[in-house]
Amino acid sequence: MAKKPAQAAVANRHYDVIVAPHITEKATLVSEHNAVVFKVARDASKPEIKAAVEALFSVNVKSVNTIVTKGKTKKWKGKPYTRSDVKKAIVTLADGQSIDVTTGI
Repeated sequence: MAKKPAQAAVANRHYDVIVAPHITEKATLVSEHNAVVFKVARDASKPEIKAAVEALFSVNVKSVNTIVTKGKTKKWKGKPYTRSDVKKAIVTLADGQSIDVTTGI
């Protein structure tokens, strides 16, 4: 009985790793080369991202590249604050695979 909660925790972690699809002009250009861009958890590693995408979308992942975008310093009502850092993953899919990010999981 101890294995069931452990398997459920792994499945729930997949949903925690992939935060949201990142839809921009550059992400659309990258999609022509069979890649998809996701916002991911800050502590997620490349193998975790690969496992999560393969489990959630039932596709084969060729490679994962990650980018950490540092938060900008802005002002609001004259007081400075810093936006949160964001980690993005560019997931390249195997030939013949595709993900439609507009439909959701």
